[in-house]
Amino acid sequence: MTLEETLAWLVDIPSTTGFEGRLCTALATRMMRVRGESAVRRVANSLVVGESTGRPMILLVGHIDTVPNQGQGAARIEGGRLHGLGSADMKGGVAVMIHLLEDPLVRISSYDVVGIFYEGEEGPSEGNALEPILNRLDWLQDAEFAVVMEPSDGQIQLGCNGVVNVEVTFLGKAAHSARPWWGVNAITKATPWIERVSSVAPKTVEIAGLEYKEVVSITRASGGIANNVIPGEFVLNVNYRFAPGRSVEDAVAYITELCAGADVIEVTDSAPSGPVDTSHPFLEALESAGAGGFAPKQGWTDVARLGAYGIPAVNYGPGETFVAHKPEESIALEDLDLVHRTLQEILVR
Repeated sequence: MTLEETLAWLVDIPSTTGFEGRLCTALATRMMRVRGESAVRRVANSLVVGESTGRPMILLVGHIDTVPNQGQGAARIEGGRLHGLGSADMKGGVAVMIHLLEDPLVRISSYDVVGIFYEGEEGPSEGNALEPILNRLDWLQDAEFAVVMEPSDGQIQLGCNGVVNVEVTFLGKAAHSARPWWGVNAITKATPWIERVSSVAPKTVEIAGLEYKEVVSITRASGGIANNVIPGEFVLNVNYRFAPGRSVEDAVAYITELCAGADVIEVTDSAPSGPVDTSHPFLEALESAGAGGFAPKQGWTDVARLGAYGIPAVNYGPGETFVAHKPEESIALEDLDLVHRTLQEILVR
């Protein structure tokens, strides 16, 4: 298969979060034909391809799940772009991984190149399979470097923002809507709080010459049980993205203080930021091979999870971040080829 054909093949195998099994089986079958059974390890619906032989180990890391389908059909090529669910986020990166792992020159290079195809990235943090894989196959923790193949706009995106989700609840008193004075409207009660939290401006944090944005967003709200009942409870989710260098504990303390005034505040999910390192030799090699310049990663990726295990990592993969999770998701074929050529050149030097 060509690189484009491999991507179309991947797109046409549905793999919404929680339903990655079929794609994992297809990948395992393809990888075993080329690499042999001993080099392919399946962990639930994730796959590790490659072995440690004592050479410096480079990890190629990509999740195989996608967000739910939004009406996208089969993969199609139009105007130099391949359209379809997951084409950019991140089956384009997975296609590049497959071709590098199948490349005989990469297999005999001075590196042990190992691919991690994992499930559960697009869902809640506790369902992300990367950490269980790193724990179960702990030899992976000896990797010299990792490339997370998320779409990166043709740039080498360093670090990543951390994230905290907080659920806040306002309590009122239910009553008949014809006699609202007998109750306390929980939604109305929350109005000043919503105005205050919504007015928090993005904060720029500069690290190694790169600008990361810390932002607070109200992302969900629910309240009320019927059109004729004054709501006795109103629940909102607050999403906080914080810059590298700030700990999860500090981020939780900040967002909890910001949310003061709600009746109940509960931290429901958190993930650390990713470390920023501009000096690693592999980064210099990436840049000299034709990858774009350094840029900040405004969002969360598993660079953070790898960093927590002491594995230096970078975001570098085909595709534009702005099309991810959109119904019209697509990827430029020239971008797919560029990332493949760049990584191939480095890995076979």
